Amino acid sequence: MQVTNVNLPITVTGRHVSVTEAMREHAEKKVSGLHLDYPKIIEAKVLLNVEQDRHIAEIILFCANHIVIEADTTTKDMYASIDETASKIARRMRKYKTRMLKSHRPKNDHVIQEISEEIFLPELPEEPDSEHEPAFIHREKYKLKTLFTDEAIMDMEMNEKPCLVFKNAKSDKLSIIYKREDGDYGMITPDQSA
Repeated sequence: MQVTNVNLPITVTGRHVSVTEAMREHAEKKVSGLHLDYPKIIEAKVLLNVEQDRHIAEIILFCANHIVIEADTTTKDMYASIDETASKIARRMRKYKTRMLKSHRPKNDHVIQEISEEIFLPELPEEPDSEHEPAFIHREKYKLKTLFTDEAIMDMEMNEKPCLVFKNAKSDKLSIIYKREDGDYGMITPDQSA
């Protein structure tokens, strides 16, 4: 079993902060010390940012099998941000490995899911007085991946995103997967017959 990464390319970049040699060594030590047997890390990027008194550390791991794991933490100390982000990444890697092991086990199809009964009030709740105008606050571009549904769920969980747009490898159609309030997942596939 591989305990440390050998010759792992680690890039440490600073935004609005000059990265000192001590910060660089600390970040590289934390990333290269991640216990690893799966998924295998190919490249790692550490982004350090300072906004007023907030110190933000973000770690992005590019792993084998097109797996990307990322985490970020904001604290008042850069070293604490790096440590906490490395801990988050380690937890996500263990979670990914556990999900992969569970997906290869035989499934018990005889499980019955019980849905609780809910009673709705006969009157409608009062609507708020003020109307809130929605506004774009963040735009993001990302590469559209071709994934199976279970891979899309894992990718969404690893990056803590509320939804994921992907090209379904099974149906070859654009799909959107999202996490529902009850903890299950929903998938939207556009109907192109209309």
